[in-house]
Amino acid sequence: MADVEFEGLVQAAQEAMSAAYAPYSRYPVGAAALTDSGQVVTGCNVENASYGVGLCAECTLVGQLQLSGGGRIVAFVCVNSAGEIIMPCGRCRQLLNEFAAPSLRILTPRGVRSWEQVLPQPFGPADLEETH
Repeated sequence: MADVEFEGLVQAAQEAMSAAYAPYSRYPVGAAALTDSGQVVTGCNVENASYGVGLCAECTLVGQLQLSGGGRIVAFVCVNSAGEIIMPCGRCRQLLNEFAAPSLRILTPRGVRSWEQVLPQPFGPADLEETH
């Protein structure tokens, strides 16, 4: 997936970030992903006065992915309010893993990385299959 246009995904993530609801942390985040069907989906963080029930941008992105027909994520980026590329937290890496295409590439502060480099040896659906 070398031909992914990350510049467009960064712009989509920045637009999503502008809709974030972050009155407590004052740290708005936007995320954007490209699916295997060519669709771009986005998400933003949505905080809550009960801090633990806030939603990361990746969470709302996955919700949008499902609402718009699903698919596998082939490219992903996350930005903060300064437009800087940031990394998903561990919880969100696990969430994204559920929807990751084998070829998923993520734009990180250190450049484009494979999903295996970002989340090595992930726990996933195959781990829940019964073995005899």
